[in-house]
Amino acid sequence: MVRCPECAVEIDVDEDEVEEGEILNCPECEAELEVVQIHPVHLNVISEDDDDDDDDDDEDDEEEAEAEPEDGDAQDEAVEDEEEDLE
Repeated sequence: MVRCPECAVEIDVDEDEVEEGEILNCPECEAELEVVQIHPVHLNVISEDDDDDDDDDDEDDEEEAEAEPEDGDAQDEAVEDEEEDLE
C-alpha cells in the first residue's frame, strides 16, 4: 500500500507489477502520479498546472512581441519623411 501524495488516500500498488516511470491515476482525486521508485513504491504528482502556466507565458510573450514595434527607428524615419513632404 502507498498513499497518494495529493490527497493521502491509500492506493493498492503491487511493487512487482509497476515499473519506474509508469503513470497511475489516483482513484480518489484523479491526480496523475508517476512511479519514481519501486522498492518501496514511491509516487510523485505530475503537475499539470506547471505545464499550463508555461504555455500561458509563451502565449503572453508572443502577444507582446506582436504589439511592440520591432524597430522604433524605422517609425521615427517614417515620421520625419512625412514632415519633409509637408514642407
